[in-house]
Amino acid sequence: MPALVNYRGDDDLYSGASLRSGDSGLLLSIGSHVEIYCPPRKRSRISGPCVVGGSLFEDKRPSIDVLPDECLFEIFSRLPGGRERSSAACVSKRWLTVLSSVRSSEFYRSIDKTVANNEQNSADEDMEVECDGYLTRCVEGKKATDVRLAAIAVGTSSRGGLGKLSIRGSNTLRGVSDLGLSVIARGCPSLRALSLWNVPSIGDEGLFEIARECHSLEKLDLCQCPSISNRGLAAIAESCPNLTAITIESCSNIGNDSLQAIAKFCPKLQSITIKDCVRVGDQGIASLLSSASALNKVKLQSLNITDYSVAVIGHYGKAITNLVLCGLQNVSQKGFWVMGNARGLQSLSSLTVTSCRGITDLSLEAVGKGCPNLKHMCVRKCCFVSDNGLVAFAKATSSLESLQLEECNRITQIGILTALSSISSKLKSVSLVKCMGIKDLSAEFPTLSPCESLRCLSIRSCPGFGSTSLAMVGKLCPQLHHLDLSGLCGITDTGLLPLLECCEAGLAKVNLSECSNLTDEVVLALARLHGSTLELLNLDGCPKITDATLAALADSCPLLNDLDVSKCSITDAGVAALSRGVQSNLQVLSLSGCSMVSNKSIPALERLGKTLLGLNLQHCNSISNSKVEMLTENLWRCDILS
Repeated sequence: MPALVNYRGDDDLYSGASLRSGDSGLLLSIGSHVEIYCPPRKRSRISGPCVVGGSLFEDKRPSIDVLPDECLFEIFSRLPGGRERSSAACVSKRWLTVLSSVRSSEFYRSIDKTVANNEQNSADEDMEVECDGYLTRCVEGKKATDVRLAAIAVGTSSRGGLGKLSIRGSNTLRGVSDLGLSVIARGCPSLRALSLWNVPSIGDEGLFEIARECHSLEKLDLCQCPSISNRGLAAIAESCPNLTAITIESCSNIGNDSLQAIAKFCPKLQSITIKDCVRVGDQGIASLLSSASALNKVKLQSLNITDYSVAVIGHYGKAITNLVLCGLQNVSQKGFWVMGNARGLQSLSSLTVTSCRGITDLSLEAVGKGCPNLKHMCVRKCCFVSDNGLVAFAKATSSLESLQLEECNRITQIGILTALSSISSKLKSVSLVKCMGIKDLSAEFPTLSPCESLRCLSIRSCPGFGSTSLAMVGKLCPQLHHLDLSGLCGITDTGLLPLLECCEAGLAKVNLSECSNLTDEVVLALARLHGSTLELLNLDGCPKITDATLAALADSCPLLNDLDVSKCSITDAGVAALSRGVQSNLQVLSLSGCSMVSNKSIPALERLGKTLLGLNLQHCNSISNSKVEMLTENLWRCDILS
């Protein structure tokens, strides 16, 4: 006993081999005179080293964790199916890393047929397949890490295969790198579409792996990837002959060499978009457009190219059907004139030109003459286009169906009205947006031939467009179905009524939002003349519209399904009148900002709710929150904004 009291812990507690015969207990010696017998115990659930007075009892049981990665690789490559691989990948990051390093072709294939069939059936049950049979994955922001990509590679490898991958942004601490993209390449050889947005840590090495493994790649989208250069993109072009669509945006190290490789090795390329790439010049664009015979969609924006590139488009773009040219400040009138007169754009059906100084009256006329099958034309922010160019273009084109002019401030009413009278008989839609050169006519314009084919007219945010011009438009466009005059604060009932009376076919969609001078008189005429065909009416921001409008619509518009009377002078009486109306399919109703609509309208809204799918009650301050909650419970099919 004194020995036990005086024990300082300096001696080893475990003497080595004091075991009783037929017993698994331990005999421990304390000092030289005292022994303690430890009877056998149930094994602990958590095994670990046991420390007694400084001695260590190590767990000598074998563990798979002691195996090197090479052995784990061989074991994992023999796992029979995707479910087992996914389960193994969840054990630890090390196992996930090893599993993700196994190529799909390296998994052991000699599996019993019964097991294989069962695994296939099991995989089919859990498969999240798109219509084309491949999975789609998108990782963004903080979730965009190499570990996440490894999990995607392992989890999708046996479930239809990863077909589309989009990486947008990157984790600031553990962002996506070439290693993560390499894992995707090895585990997902079926990848057909890859999109990389704002991932500066991915460079050429990642694309090299994609090029080595993913030969089925069809679509590539690179945006804000400064570490990717010509070498990486050229490797993709050489190894992926099935590429059909490429987008390159704000990639500062991609230039002409990679475009030449695309021209040489991608014969199936159909769509190319290049935006804000400072190293791309005439050499790359000319090489690409002169060689890619299947190319039908081209978008070039904010590039340092000259007249030469645009002329090449005019000569070699025989298959191009959709062409977008934006912000080409170094292309002059000569370049666009040559593009039109080269007569190579015979298949072009849609052309959009934005902020290009080279679009003038002369070049616009040349484009009209050189593109006989042009159906859709959009001109934005081209300050040198005037009435003469617009009229000349209208006379030159023979197939135009849609014309959009936006912020073309040299164009006036005279040019628009003359063009409408001169344009082809196929024109169906005209849109004018923010054309500040438009001023209302001071006198009656000479009689012009009507445009019988026009069905859609949109004149938005053109403050100079007034009542006189609107009356002339009515005479020129008697067959309108859709009318959008939003933002024309200068028009009045007097100007709009003649247009409504001239529309013979019956208006179906009318947008009069922010036309602050219109009153109930216009809507009464609209309901009387076009009530049987009216489907959509937007009166947002028309403060002179009152309950009389809702009463007229309720009585005369059976097909109305979308109505917006936000910020109008509507009261409970108007809502009640609408609820008793003939319309049987009103699906969307907006009363936002109607402060005079109160709790008394709740029964009427419940009656309307039988067909409503959307109801906007924002800023209706006279309706209490409790009533809105009750309405939400009763109209469970309807999406209510409050």
